[in-house]
Amino acid sequence: MTTVLANDASRSKKANTAVTVSDAASSTSKPDSKADFISTVSLVDLPPLGDSPDPNVRIPWWSRWKRDPDSIATQPSVFDDPTTLEVYRPPPQYENAHRFDPMARWTWREELKIVRKIDLRILLWTLAMFCSLDLDRSNLSSANTDNFLKDLHMTTDDFNLGNTLFKLCFLIAELPSQMISKRLGPDIWIPSQMILWSIVSLCQFWLKGRASFLTFRCLLGFMQGGFIPDIVLYLSYFYTTKELPLRLAWFWVSNYLSNIIGAFLATGLLRLRGVNGHAGWKWLFLIEGLLTLVVGLLSFVLMPPSPTQTKAWYRPQGWFNEREEVIMVNRVLRDDPTKSDMHNREGLTLTKVFKVLQDWRLWPIYILGLTHQLPVGPPGTYLTLSLRNLGFDTTQSNLLTIPSTVLGMIMLLVFCYLSEVINSRVLAAVSLQIWALPLLVALYIFDENTSPWQYYAVITILLGYPYVHPIQVAWASSNSSGVGTRTVSASLYNMFVQASGIVSVSLAPHTAPKPNSSEDVPGPQSNIYRTDDAPLYRRGNRVLISLAVMNIVLYLFTYVFYRSINAKRAKIWDAWTPEQRQEYLDTTKDKGNERLNFRYVY
Repeated sequence: MTTVLANDASRSKKANTAVTVSDAASSTSKPDSKADFISTVSLVDLPPLGDSPDPNVRIPWWSRWKRDPDSIATQPSVFDDPTTLEVYRPPPQYENAHRFDPMARWTWREELKIVRKIDLRILLWTLAMFCSLDLDRSNLSSANTDNFLKDLHMTTDDFNLGNTLFKLCFLIAELPSQMISKRLGPDIWIPSQMILWSIVSLCQFWLKGRASFLTFRCLLGFMQGGFIPDIVLYLSYFYTTKELPLRLAWFWVSNYLSNIIGAFLATGLLRLRGVNGHAGWKWLFLIEGLLTLVVGLLSFVLMPPSPTQTKAWYRPQGWFNEREEVIMVNRVLRDDPTKSDMHNREGLTLTKVFKVLQDWRLWPIYILGLTHQLPVGPPGTYLTLSLRNLGFDTTQSNLLTIPSTVLGMIMLLVFCYLSEVINSRVLAAVSLQIWALPLLVALYIFDENTSPWQYYAVITILLGYPYVHPIQVAWASSNSSGVGTRTVSASLYNMFVQASGIVSVSLAPHTAPKPNSSEDVPGPQSNIYRTDDAPLYRRGNRVLISLAVMNIVLYLFTYVFYRSINAKRAKIWDAWTPEQRQEYLDTTKDKGNERLNFRYVY
């Protein structure tokens, strides 16, 4: 997790005192100033803190289940030293400031209970919202198996252009959407987004031709852009940096579930072709758009602004009591004190955006966002068209996408959990490249005698790759430090990911290669899969293999990059006396991850 080091004094957490957790929780004395705190509480009088493992000692992952549930869970932080407390104390305008208490203590049993409650109240609904997003974002692929292009008198070139325009508009909308969300609050802007894009999506029922198709793809991209970083920011209000990657993994599991649900919905809805004289894909757009509209309307009442703002006229008792709010606020701030530096209705300035753009220390993660999925993008972009070209009908093509989806969902959870177990983002994230490399080699050595089912098996395993995007989203968030920086960096990272999608479209063939055919299917000249390389695209697959190798090198560079910065900062920080460290904290103009006591995760 992201580390903010305090003075050595704050590490003296083994206080010789008989204060219990319940005693600490019932304490009502809250000093108003640094002087008051120092005069009323000395370091030896602080209530005891929970055991925090030495970051330099590897603890077995199974040890968490041996933990005494009634032992103190409150972890050491900068708030345990009266001097650093004032540096990081939440400002009065912070929406949860009234629940901040540096003396608060709680048990692991209490923390586990409240985290499970957050999972059910907050996380579960974000999964439903993401399912809705992906239904409206990916149903074009299902529609394409129902004579969509023929009905609209379009070519595959038009289909490619529509996909590219969608991703481009999605990318353009990222930062503006984040700025609106930060001003209005995610709890207002996200449901508004959903209602807007659901209306656009269901209106695709009335598509007439190429012009209307391209227009609606642009509008849908603009409406949906920013949704994912908005959700990541929203979840960071409730979870610690260590908990966020695994929750984001479940968040993207809903994406896979949406693909499975969408495949079954498409199988049924496309059979409505001819009902009232309309094509099946028209009913698909209309009904799935209406489903998203319902979810968007419900989101206005199921998304509280913050841990301490769950009460409303339709929910007078709120979701959490005062004790639970104290635990939620203080455990998140102890993990990352910078989460209190902005109000959840405080907007971003263009100066702040420009400053984050200049933060060169985050650019390795942005670059990985651009490149990490390129080796698997082209084979996956046109999966349903590939299956149709291999001889499968509409129903079979939709259902045969499910095995790779299920495998990908399992690998997503396994490797996101692995990143927590081994506490290494690089080792967990590079797994995608290691997974893809031998399978791309297999595609490269296929010849004209390869059977369609053998091709399908390799493609299914390839597209069941470990989806490491959630790990890297949380990685960018952890290394940002500060709500404003985190807001902008989440958008920038996702913009690079969307740019990767645009590149993947341009790299992909417009139809699948036929391993058992020498037919040269006419199509656009793309950057890697070219017509003169058809039908097996050996030259193109060599390039994809090269990209996977390149990414492995990039991950190694990123590991060395962050490790070197941390080592350089640690050398300076550890050489200082406690007085020098305090003088630095009191006088420095460095903010967030620029501070010498900030440590990057890698």
